[in-house]
Parts: sequence; C-alpha cells; structure tokens
Amino acid sequence: MGAAFPTRGAPFSRRCFLQVQGSHTINAPQEKVWALLQDPDVLARCVPGVTEMVASGPDQYNAVLNVAVGPVKGKFQAKVTITDRQPPQQMTLSIDAKSPTGIVTATGTLKLSEVEGGKTQIDWEGEPKLRGMLATLAGRLIGGITQQQADVFFANLDKEASQPQTA
Repeated sequence: MGAAFPTRGAPFSRRCFLQVQGSHTINAPQEKVWALLQDPDVLARCVPGVTEMVASGPDQYNAVLNVAVGPVKGKFQAKVTITDRQPPQQMTLSIDAKSPTGIVTATGTLKLSEVEGGKTQIDWEGEPKLRGMLATLAGRLIGGITQQQADVFFANLDKEASQPQTA
C-alpha cells in the first residue's frame, strides 16, 4: 500500500530542525552597521517579506511577514526578542512566528567584526524549527531558502549602509 497522506483537517505533526550559518561583508564601518541593525525601520526594509515591524517593548518587536517556502505560503505574525546584546560586536535574537500554515521558532546570533578597508564582516548562525504543514510540505527546502533569504537580507543591509546618514 502507498504512503498515507493526511486528509483535510488532519493535524500535521511533523517537525523540522536544522542549523544554518553564513558570513557576509557589509561595505560600512562596524559602528554604522551595528546602528542599522538596531533600527526597526531599517530591519523592516531589509528582511524579505516584512510588511510591518513595530517595537513592542525593550528589545522586543512585533512583525508581520509574508513567507513562501516551496508550495507553502503564509502570513506570519512574529515576535522578535533580542536576548543578548554586546554592542557593537554581537547580538542574539529569538523569533516566534505563527500562521495557519505552521509555526516557526528560531534563535540566531550575529557577530560583527571590522575587516580591512573599513568594512564589517557579519558571521551568523541560526537554528530554525518548523512545525505544522510548513514542516511537512516544505521541510526539505528550508535550508536553501533560509540561505537565500539571508543573502537578500544582507544585500539589502549593504544598500542601507551605503545611504548617506541623516541627522
């Protein structure tokens, strides 16, 4: 007999856990990059799919984002909390996001260091965990998509860093 597929309304209990990491260089000094990473308006422009990001307390933000992972699309309500801030070198954050298609929880760390030419290297690592239909249908794709989304985020951050500073 073939594989059983859940019927409409059946619970999706699959979970997907993985680790991702990378490194990106931003064409700006470390202090400027750090300041950009603290600005929710900048983050809203840099994070792919974000339609809203508002500070909800010290080191806490609420965000709305549209995400498509393979065949699964969803509008996620997310809570982002910075759990460890060591200016201007490191920050750790946690994300809890929910939508009808699934739940994503993640922790991530960004480590900034000055490199030659007044640039900043950001080494990052994260552990996204998916549950629900999102994990069932898109679990195998999430590693590549996470890397792709990180590339877009850091390219957007690099563009933000190249903008003249306003007083």
